[in-house]
This record gives sequence, structure tokens and C-alpha cells, in this order.
Amino acid sequence: MYFAALLARTEDGWEASDTELDDVETLSDLADLARESSPDEDTVLVLIEQEDSWFGVVRVDGEDDPRIYVSDAAAAARSAYGELLLTDELLGREPGTDDGSDLDSLDLDGTEDGESGDEDDEDGPSADAVPHSPVGDSQILDDLGISEKELRALDADDALNAIAEALGASEVLETVR
Repeated sequence: MYFAALLARTEDGWEASDTELDDVETLSDLADLARESSPDEDTVLVLIEQEDSWFGVVRVDGEDDPRIYVSDAAAAARSAYGELLLTDELLGREPGTDDGSDLDSLDLDGTEDGESGDEDDEDGPSADAVPHSPVGDSQILDDLGISEKELRALDADDALNAIAEALGASEVLETVR
């Protein structure tokens, strides 16, 4: 089960909205969606979680490149939504490296169309190529009151609530859950 929400910082505090990621195909699309939610180019956080497996935070500040943190890259790699976040740069690969992952052929559970997730398919994403650890900018929320150490210590099953609470946005996030 997935949950995705946008938290946009405004003059009046944080505003939350749930978001549908079915039409989002790239990280650029996700960043554009975040920017659309904040007409004043304020900070927008895209919070994504897959129950008890992984969570991700994408931070968009105006027209700056999005900053990304993913709690467990290997778990996220098995998810189409996680694949949006796991860029070559984030994984330390050369851009355009063909590791076999092709977002267009993945079902939402991260398996190839018509394939089960149990088969070793050389055309599918390789779990060995993706670490079973956090990747990305672990200082993504430092200036918002969540240190790198605190972010890395969050459990996937309660991370988004803990982040929202630290930001003073737990009530607005709860309204869209």
C-alpha cells in the first residue's frame, strides 16, 4: 500500500494535499507537480511511503533541482514509485548505464509486465546493483529541524508521521491520510 502527499510551506505554515502518482513518469514530472502546489516557489516536500518497506522525501525549493532521500534503495527499486526517485546520480551510476531497469515496462509492484517478482530476470532491476541502505541527501531536512541522524533513524512504518510532527505539520498531513 502506497501513500504520497505534498507538504507545501507557506506564510501561514504547512499545507498538505494528497497526490496521485499514476500519471507521474519521471522525477522531473514529480518536481513539476510539487512546484504547481506552491505558486510562491516556497519549499515543497513530496512524501512517499510503502508500508513497512521504505519511504522517500523529495524536496523542491523553487526552480532548484529536487533533492531526494530514500530510506532503503533496494526496497524502493522493487517499486515503480521508488524507481521515480532512484536516479543514476542518486545510485552513483553513470547516466545512461543500462542496468536493465525500464520504468515503462514495470508494473506498479516493480515487476516486469506479466512476470512474477520471484523470477530472476536479467532484464529486470538487479537487487545487487542497489544497496539495502539509505541513499540520497540525508541532510535534506536539516534546516527544517530534522538532522541527518534523526532522518536515518526513522522506521519506514512511521517515518512520514514523525517528519510531519517535527515540522509542526502532523495535523495537516493527517487530514489527507
